[in-house]
Amino acid sequence: MAARGRPRGFDTDEALDRAVEVFWRQGYEGTTLDDLTTAMGINRPSLYAAFGNKEATFRRAVERYAEIDMAYVGEALEQPTARAVAEHYLRSNVAAITMPGRPPGCLSIQGGLSGSPEDERIVRFLADSRDAGERRLAERFRRAIAEGDLDADERPDELAKYLSTVSTGLAVQASAGASRASLMRVVERALLAFP
Repeated sequence: MAARGRPRGFDTDEALDRAVEVFWRQGYEGTTLDDLTTAMGINRPSLYAAFGNKEATFRRAVERYAEIDMAYVGEALEQPTARAVAEHYLRSNVAAITMPGRPPGCLSIQGGLSGSPEDERIVRFLADSRDAGERRLAERFRRAIAEGDLDADERPDELAKYLSTVSTGLAVQASAGASRASLMRVVERALLAFP
């Protein structure tokens, strides 16, 4: 059976990449539908048909951001030691949040730093996304304990929270104008927590 309607006249991934940039620069609350449609080069009916409402578009944008801009997290989890995991994670994070031509900082942090009570679902969504990342790190550190790479008395959940907190702080500092070099010095200090 043939598909009905006109074929989509735009590349959805390209449009979503543009939405990522708008949300990243302006945050969820600061972004309007007009901002999105202008940046994406589409009209509102096309946005609604392809992505849904503003909230659904934001959720898709965060997923795309995680897939493209945060691919380093999966790479970090594959490193052979807990220290290598932390080092890859933090160094790659600094590279991502200070990438020339991209907004400084992190979409998942800046997207929900401020929000009205009506945006509580977005703030919670972003917090849940960060929590999921912490759980992945904690699981990897549990494996490091089982493999004898970390001391048996190490606390994987606290170690994961520590890395997540450092990463968040790096993103906030980057958005405030901190240089890549200064943030890499913070990474060196943070890595002292790992044997």
